[in-house]
Amino acid sequence: MAAWSLLSTLALVAVAEAAIGPSAQLTVSNVQLSPDGFKRDTVVVNGQFPAPLITGQKGDTFNLNVVDSLTDKSLDTVTSIHWHGLFQKGTNWADGPSQINQCPIIPKEDFDYKFSVPDQAGTFWYHSHYRNQYCDGLRGPLVVYDKNDPQKSLYDVDNDSTVITLGDWYHYLSTQAPGIPAPNTTLINGKGRYSGGPAAPLSVINVQAGKRYRFRLVSISCDTNFIFSIDGHTFNVIEADGVSHHPVPVDSVQIFAAQRYSLVMAANQPVSNYWIRAQPSNINASFANGMNSAILRYAGAKAVNPTTTSSAHQLLNEQDLHPLTNPVPPGKPVPGGADINIEFDVAFNTTDGLFSINGEPFAAPSVPVLLQILSGTPAAKLMPQKSIYTLAPNKSVELTIPGGVLAGPHPVHLHGHAFSVVRSAGNSTYNFVNPPQRDVVSIGTTTDDRTTIRFFTDNPGPWFFHCHIDWHLNAGFAAVFAEDVPDVSATNHPPADWNALCPAYNQYTSANQIPASGPAALVPAEIPNPKPITNSSIPS
Repeated sequence: MAAWSLLSTLALVAVAEAAIGPSAQLTVSNVQLSPDGFKRDTVVVNGQFPAPLITGQKGDTFNLNVVDSLTDKSLDTVTSIHWHGLFQKGTNWADGPSQINQCPIIPKEDFDYKFSVPDQAGTFWYHSHYRNQYCDGLRGPLVVYDKNDPQKSLYDVDNDSTVITLGDWYHYLSTQAPGIPAPNTTLINGKGRYSGGPAAPLSVINVQAGKRYRFRLVSISCDTNFIFSIDGHTFNVIEADGVSHHPVPVDSVQIFAAQRYSLVMAANQPVSNYWIRAQPSNINASFANGMNSAILRYAGAKAVNPTTTSSAHQLLNEQDLHPLTNPVPPGKPVPGGADINIEFDVAFNTTDGLFSINGEPFAAPSVPVLLQILSGTPAAKLMPQKSIYTLAPNKSVELTIPGGVLAGPHPVHLHGHAFSVVRSAGNSTYNFVNPPQRDVVSIGTTTDDRTTIRFFTDNPGPWFFHCHIDWHLNAGFAAVFAEDVPDVSATNHPPADWNALCPAYNQYTSANQIPASGPAALVPAEIPNPKPITNSSIPS
């Protein structure tokens, strides 16, 4: 099975093609690929893995037509896509999570995700938000540039060539994986090698001596966190998860699933080749034979493998990050000083293999939460009732999550917001002056950890909160914040083709006898006696 094919090679070469967007067609299909030398069935976008880089400018409207051309019945054949880190203010219907914001797109159908990005710029990504489908390949980077970037003077090069994706890769199909599977390979820009495998090609990142590069590091991982470094080089960290921060000098960063960093690197070393390293948390961490590695190649250097060694010792401390603008978190500057204070007690049940928040494993509702709201369901009756937390508008919220949960550290993500990390894992003190702002944070590994975040409820809609280890999400580690429910209908107007998604999905699942499985299983969307949704009540 560890064989190369022409299709695999062509698809991997396609990664270097030009970026697309802000308007584009994204055709989701199945191909066989061998990114690490092991051939398997995958889910790709426009024939590419990782999915093609999507770019736009601050202020743009994105119009992304997703076409479901999936045919491989050994994998999931329906899909939905989340645009990770984008706030979707007024377009909650376009956020993407299945059964939270929409029903999935079925084969031979398409759906237009249309949303604007008026006040965000930075490094984002996109991925399937249906079961564990993104672990099969539907994941790629998304960058929103700012022509007036206040930190533009710090770097010379910031383009398609400076986007770096880190991901774990599995020889199991997600639909056939046993429980929470261990990954086989680290992929850097879609290429890598696994223990005992062939000498598959490694990614090469080209630089010119004397220039400063803004490397946009994107974790498209399903599980693994990485420690990233480049032999002989240092960085200034200037962005975390789409939020600009004051520069922090380091020579390595730990990046959890779904996090992003912008690292400014000066190409100030002798012309040569240097190892790029991504030390994984749960894969063979050796760098032997090019595992967990890529190559930084200076112009003029020979096309040979590096012989460099790592001396990285200055790892980024998250609490050293301070936002460029609006640094003060909402609420009073004391623990518990928000308008709404919530604690999530996360647990893992070793008997049934499920995670829970405050005693409740998340089970996806049969009707998307947004559809329930637009159908007139009262906030107190939204399903799943024990996993929905209703938030009033224009309130500060403090969320505390103790660490030490089995199978951690767990990176948690909140949709629809960036949040202030007033207490990071590994710290016992709080910062209410200028804490880091991001949308994914680790909750730590010990019971002494009490990761605490603050955000403000200024974005009506149901927003998913979950562990971004995708296997854990599918095993119940999730909840929904239903924000400003009375104003959702007035601020969110799904188009007609959104209204058509659930009827089509119901018919498809019934005809194909798609079974429910696990706590986050998706079942046909049916709502008892719903308030009719028409094109007149919800303008297109």
